[in-house]
Amino acid sequence: MDCFYIIPNKLKDKDYTITKRICRYIEEHGKTCYISEKDGEGHIIPGTVPDGVECGLVLGGDGTLIRAVRDLGGNSLPLLGINLGTLGYLADVELKDCERALDRLFEDTPEVEERMMLEGVFRRNRTDIAMNDIVLAREGKVRIISFNIYVNGTLLNTYHADGVILSTPTGSTGYNLSAGGPIVEPTAQIIVITPICSHALNTSSVVLSAEDTIEIEICEGRYGRQEQVSLCFDGAEQTTLVTGERVTIRKAGQTARLIKLSKESFMKTMRKKMKGN
Repeated sequence: MDCFYIIPNKLKDKDYTITKRICRYIEEHGKTCYISEKDGEGHIIPGTVPDGVECGLVLGGDGTLIRAVRDLGGNSLPLLGINLGTLGYLADVELKDCERALDRLFEDTPEVEERMMLEGVFRRNRTDIAMNDIVLAREGKVRIISFNIYVNGTLLNTYHADGVILSTPTGSTGYNLSAGGPIVEPTAQIIVITPICSHALNTSSVVLSAEDTIEIEICEGRYGRQEQVSLCFDGAEQTTLVTGERVTIRKAGQTARLIKLSKESFMKTMRKKMKGN
């Protein structure tokens, strides 16, 4: 690889000290390096990725990498996460190993993992995508909300809960795990539905095919009360839905493309990252 695109996190690299060091190392080896252009909210400005870029280097934690995937949208640029955070499930390289990783990228074509994403369609055909999860959760007062879950047009279940998580395999180690959902091998092709604090004795997660289409309907509250629910994509974009509204969720057309340099298995990585947590 000869042309690199650095996506820094200003909160974790305040003076761009690490960013400049990596850029200098790349250029000293005769390669080309660009630093992403961001708006006032820290998002990559659409259309500013230079032509010819072969690899994106994301400096931060998993949240930074997920935001980069969302900002790049349909761009198929493969990304390598360099971990400046804590757990770093998605960030494949620790900062201390960064130069060694770059040396490998200079010489070899790396393995690229394709991670499935979810697309949500809601109010008047608005759409958004998620690499980790799409979450519907109650707003306002602490009370149970009812959700009708349809799969391919057929009612699967009615959950009475604080909310519902629809997770990709990549997102299974996030909010889904905290809510008692299963851990899934990240390159699998499935969708996991996990209720949040369900008001039932044995409400388990449901694992569906990636080809299924899921609809979630916000039910009426007690005494005909209109409920309000927060619809959130990857913990970022948030919209309020009300009783009677639905969101349709399916496998997205695009994937997240993550460069894989580590030879560790997912199980070994998970055991190491989760140790003591």
